[in-house]
Amino acid sequence: MRTGKAASGNPRSMQRSFVRLTHETAEGTASGIYGLIVSAAMLVTAHADRAWREVLAVLVTLTIYWVAERYARIVAERIHEGRRPAWHTVRHQLTHGWELVTASALPLLVLVIVRLAGARMVAAEFAALACCTLLLCVAGWRMGAGGQLTPAERLVSTVTAGAFGAAMIVLKTLLH
Repeated sequence: MRTGKAASGNPRSMQRSFVRLTHETAEGTASGIYGLIVSAAMLVTAHADRAWREVLAVLVTLTIYWVAERYARIVAERIHEGRRPAWHTVRHQLTHGWELVTASALPLLVLVIVRLAGARMVAAEFAALACCTLLLCVAGWRMGAGGQLTPAERLVSTVTAGAFGAAMIVLKTLLH
């Protein structure tokens, strides 16, 4: 999944890849993980008859979540600071956290490809959920490395992250 080191040459720095599982900041990484979990939840509850409708529903929902989160941060800063946030703060909030939306790219691509290959919609949804689960597991493993965890602790991190996706698959199975 990695394609090379970041410009700094530091192996612990952000890795460049098609699907980034860790990002420049803790907030970016957390947003990406949260985006995968929300994407999976949308795939569980979706009843779209066409893949493009489901993709659109997921992307619109994630964008609404992103806007709501950014708005909440701006309002919270005003409440806690007792003044209007400075323009640079507003600009920062409006240009960060997009990982919440972009993390869904690969699972949604899997959904579309599996559906175009002729699978039923529910099979494509399960494939996308499996992709989300795999990405969560890989993120858990990679975060363990960044957090300098022992192999056993990394395994716990991997299983914990993957459990979110597995729970979504179980829920999808029970609902359909």
